[in-house]
Amino acid sequence: MEKTDARRRLAGLLTVWGITRFVLLLLVFRVLHLPGPDVTSDVWATYHGWYEVLCGGAFPADDVTWQYPPAAALTILSPALLPFLDYASAFFALAFLADLAVLVLLLHTGLRPGRSLRGAWLWTAGAALLGPTLYARYDVMVTAVAVGALVAGVRRPAVMGALTGFAALLKVWPVLLLAGAVRRRAWGAAAGTAVALSALFALAMPGAFAFLTFQRDRGTEVESVGALVLHVARQFGWPGEVQFRYGSLEFTGPYVDVVNDVALGFTVLACGWLLLWRWRAAGRLRPHTLAEAAFTAVLLFTVTSRVISPQYLVWLIGLAAVCLCFRDSRMPLPALLVLAASAVTVLEFPVRFQDVVSSTPLGVGLMVLRNGLLVTAALTAAVRLWRSTAPTPAPAPPAAQAAHDGEPAVSP
Repeated sequence: MEKTDARRRLAGLLTVWGITRFVLLLLVFRVLHLPGPDVTSDVWATYHGWYEVLCGGAFPADDVTWQYPPAAALTILSPALLPFLDYASAFFALAFLADLAVLVLLLHTGLRPGRSLRGAWLWTAGAALLGPTLYARYDVMVTAVAVGALVAGVRRPAVMGALTGFAALLKVWPVLLLAGAVRRRAWGAAAGTAVALSALFALAMPGAFAFLTFQRDRGTEVESVGALVLHVARQFGWPGEVQFRYGSLEFTGPYVDVVNDVALGFTVLACGWLLLWRWRAAGRLRPHTLAEAAFTAVLLFTVTSRVISPQYLVWLIGLAAVCLCFRDSRMPLPALLVLAASAVTVLEFPVRFQDVVSSTPLGVGLMVLRNGLLVTAALTAAVRLWRSTAPTPAPAPPAAQAAHDGEPAVSP
């Protein structure tokens, strides 16, 4: 009976995944349409433009919208693996396969004894809630590598390290997967992989690290937590504007630099908290702590970032899903908050993105709700991670316990 029920649950999960992904494919192939800007334009315009430059043997170092570390070139070039399709169609197909890879990894983990399918369900629902953004950005490919790293991390730290080093050169955030890693093999493999690949790209193609300058010069993007201050200030006559800079829509005007500096300060505080937690938790890390620490770290750095693009939710959903594969994980509530934030995200982009850019009451309300959910998730995850690795108080001696209970101590 139990096997029959398990098969039914698995069949239900796969059915929901298949239906939702069919709808997503209809959206990216523009058979179905959502209101707002065309989410797929980054693929057939921006990515394809980079593809042509990369095929010439160099990085798009003169394009300030190129904001990514060198291994990102592999994802931009990957549609060449499907030469029988046009660039955009091939990219969507590969993004679909990356999505499927995440599901397979979560099922592989969740079906083990003592584990749970909650993670696979969270990925199935949460990633679908983001709409066509899931397949119209290369973040799902990075997330697949990151999920693979965490799944391997408990038993194969060297494999985790190698995958983490590779993922960090696809998009920098996966370096935070090491927040809960305790074995030197994981750190050594990550560093070795990153250094070797960096050297290879630097020697093979000019402009491999031009992205560092562009990232440094980025400002406050309209969807970030810090931008809420400027959205509200606009209601009271603040003269700032929204401009397309460095690949996103950013605020420009008085006091924007102050908001940038405050956001950077909170990022430094988050880094300091993570270091303190790691020092305090030494020796008390459990198998699921690896995923929980990564999830918490990425949440903290997301909410303190100057930019929160919709695709950032893909990372968070993937990491939260790995946490929920463990039955004794303390992250169900933060994961549900991220799930709710995903549902709001598709409303703010693309459905009502013009309201966000114009700082209308509806646009500001959506950003307050979405970012409020993310901040709450980050703080909740941090508190739960801290408590889960707190030292256990030593049991009181019998005499002291008796006195505490109001009973006379018995003399020997």
